[in-house]
Amino acid sequence: MANTPQAKKRIRRNDRRAEINGARVSRIRTFVKKVESAIGAGDKAAAAAALAAAQPEMARGVSKGVLHKNTVSRKFARLTKAVSALA
Repeated sequence: MANTPQAKKRIRRNDRRAEINGARVSRIRTFVKKVESAIGAGDKAAAAAALAAAQPEMARGVSKGVLHKNTVSRKFARLTKAVSALA
C-alpha cells in the first residue's frame, strides 16, 4: 500500500498511462489487421493504402514508448514484403 503522497501520485499516473497506452496499442493492432485482411483478400491497392496508414501509427507507438523499435521494424518489413508480393 502506498504511504507517501508521491507513491499515491505515481499509482494514479500509472493507471492513466496504462489506459492511454493500451488504447494506443489496440489502435495500432487494428491498423495492422486492416493490412493483413487486405493481403488475405489479395487486394494490392487496398493493402498498400492500409500499409501507408499503418506506418505512421506504428512509428508513433515507438516514439511514445509502447512498442519496441525492432518489433515495429520487423512487422513493417514483413507487411511490406507481403504487400509487394501480391500480384
